Amino acid sequence: MKTRISSKGQLVLPSELRRLDGVEAGEEFEVERVEPGAYLLRRLPKPSGIGVVDWLLSCPERDWFKRVESESTDTL
Repeated sequence: MKTRISSKGQLVLPSELRRLDGVEAGEEFEVERVEPGAYLLRRLPKPSGIGVVDWLLSCPERDWFKRVESESTDTL
């Protein structure tokens, strides 16, 4: 499979490979130069612990979501 480097130095992973491996936008990869002209592209694991709260807090609209202290229902 062929791909090209863009004028910005970006490498596009072909859609067929992204689909086969479930690669999504924003995922991180490591590039290693094995020898002159040969490179190894390695997918990095997704960080654990990123949940819905972190996702909501990453909303681009500033202060749209705010953290609230959770309360226990043990005393009800």
